Amino acid sequence: MALRLTEVFYSLQGEASRIGLPTVFVRLTGCPLRCSWCDTTYSFTGGEAATIESVLAEVAKYPARQVCVTGGEPLAQKDCLPLLTALCDAGYDVSLETSGALDISGVDPRVSRIMDLKAPDSGEAAKNRWENLASLNARDEIKIVIASRGDYEWARDALREHQLDRHCPVLFSPAQGLIEARSLAEWILEDGLNVRFQLQMHKLLWGNMQGK
Repeated sequence: MALRLTEVFYSLQGEASRIGLPTVFVRLTGCPLRCSWCDTTYSFTGGEAATIESVLAEVAKYPARQVCVTGGEPLAQKDCLPLLTALCDAGYDVSLETSGALDISGVDPRVSRIMDLKAPDSGEAAKNRWENLASLNARDEIKIVIASRGDYEWARDALREHQLDRHCPVLFSPAQGLIEARSLAEWILEDGLNVRFQLQMHKLLWGNMQGK
């Protein structure tokens, strides 16, 4: 089995319910999407060949029991699924960050799936795979990055139409530099939405820095 690996690094989880926890991040290379606000474009190409065994050995160098497999879009690599299972078998608490454009149903049930829904300003809303909603459970989370008032209204309407918060927790996150975080917070409160507002803590601590 072969993977294309951009980096493995140790940091604090910057978002979702595991925010603040020391975490080993496994960033796989490649992504079929090109979101307008993407902050990890360096992971689209390049990377190094790796085996599941070599990734496990690299992860084991760090003291954290939390592991986050991210990208790019990790599910674009067929060996992502056995990697996730191997990490779970090794005793790690594993989460997966995925775009929501690919099928998540084959992911090991021990993994918490942090799944995006792409709002219109991302440029990739047409690629949302709505069928994924049926696979979500209370261990998973839906994340929507919001870059404008129009994105917010789209996300609010999707929340209500699809009853997203009945599937799992829902996170609304402001796109850095494109919308005021305070504005998003106020809109959520005005509409009484059952979502979690989140900022990316790692960017507040270190900026948009590779390996953090």
